[in-house]
Amino acid sequence: MESPLKLGILCHPTFGGSGVVASELGVALAQRGHSVHIFSHRRPIRIPLDHPKVTFHEVEVTTYPLFKYPPYALSLATKLAVTCKEVGLDLLHSHYAIPHAMSAYLCRQMIGEYAPKIVTTLHGTDITLLGLDDSFFEITRFSILQSDGVTAVSQDLARQTEEDFQLDRKVEVIPNFIDTERFHPKNRNPECRARFVGEGEYLVGHVSNFREVKRVLDVIRIFHGLHYHVPCRLLMVGDGPLLEPAKALVGELGLQEKVEFLGLKENIPQLLPQLDLFVLPSAYESFGLAALEAMACGVPVLASRAGGLPEVVEEGQSGFLGEVGDIEGMTFKAREALEDPRRLQLLRTGARHRAEQIFPQDRIIDTYESFYRQVLEKSQIPNERTP
Repeated sequence: MESPLKLGILCHPTFGGSGVVASELGVALAQRGHSVHIFSHRRPIRIPLDHPKVTFHEVEVTTYPLFKYPPYALSLATKLAVTCKEVGLDLLHSHYAIPHAMSAYLCRQMIGEYAPKIVTTLHGTDITLLGLDDSFFEITRFSILQSDGVTAVSQDLARQTEEDFQLDRKVEVIPNFIDTERFHPKNRNPECRARFVGEGEYLVGHVSNFREVKRVLDVIRIFHGLHYHVPCRLLMVGDGPLLEPAKALVGELGLQEKVEFLGLKENIPQLLPQLDLFVLPSAYESFGLAALEAMACGVPVLASRAGGLPEVVEEGQSGFLGEVGDIEGMTFKAREALEDPRRLQLLRTGARHRAEQIFPQDRIIDTYESFYRQVLEKSQIPNERTP
C-alpha cells in the first residue's frame, strides 16, 4: 500500500466551478488518508470545519498605503513557504494558473532543495480570458511551463491551451467529477417541488454566477418562448453582475409570476432534483460542472454547443445542445424535452447514467492520485520548464 501524501491545494473560495472542484477534491483525498492543506483568502463553503485530515490556511493580505491593490499572490507565496517548512508538503496543486501557480513557483524558489512539486489545473477563464490578455500572457505561459504537471478539465480546454500558448508539452485531461450519492434523483421531493410549481407544471432551472459569459438573459428569453407551449416555471439560482438586468427583463416580459430568483444557495444537491430541465446557454464553458450536477440528479440539460459542454452533455441522450445565442432553436429543443413525458423520462435516465458512467468521483480521484505520484516520481526535464 502506497504511503499517504501531504498535499497543498490552492483555490478560489467560489460557489461554483474551480472552487467547488478544488474543495471536493481536497475532501475526497483526505477521506483516503492523505493530509490536505487548503489555501485561500476565505474558507470555501464545501470545506468541512472539523475534518481531521483537512487544514484550512487563510491567506491574510495586509493593506498598505503604497499599494492600490493588495499583493495577494505574494501573501499566498509566503503562506505556502511557511507551511511547507513547518509540515513538509509533497506537492502543491494550483487551481488556476494566475495567481496560484505563480505563487507556488515563488514558494518553491524561496524553499529551495526540498520544495514541493507543482501541479496546475486549468479551469477555463484563466486561459480563455485572463491568460490571453497582454498583461498576463507571458506570466501565464511561464507558470504553466514551470509546473511539474499540468491538467485541464476538458479536451477542448487542453487543445486551446496547447495552441494559444504554443506549448511543447502535453496538457493532460482530467475531467471534473461528481459525487453521485450526494447528487441523486432520490432527493426529488413532492413537498419541495410544491413550493415552486403547481399540479401539472414543469420546473426549469439555471444556476450560475450571473456573469456575461453565462448568457443569463438568454435563459429568460428561452423560458419566455417555452411557457406559451408548456406549463412551467423558472428558478434562477445565483448572484452576480447580471442579476438586476435579469430581473428587469423578467419585468419587461411580464414573467414576474413565473420566475423566482433564489440568490446564492448551498443546498444545491437538494434543489436540483426538483427540476425537470436545466438550462445553461453559456457563450463558453470549459467543462460545465453545473450541467453535470444536474445530470447526476436525473435532470436533462439544455446547453450551448460551446467549449467542453459537448463532452458533458450527450445530444439526445442526456439533454440537447444548441448554438450560442439561438433562442428560437433552444426554445424548440426545450419543448422537445418537456412536451413528451416518455421522452423526458428517457432523458432523465440518460442524464443520470452518463454522470455515473463517465464522471464518477472515485474513478477521477484515482486518476488524480496516479497523476500526483507520476509527477513526484519523474525526474525534472529541463526543457519542459524553460519558457
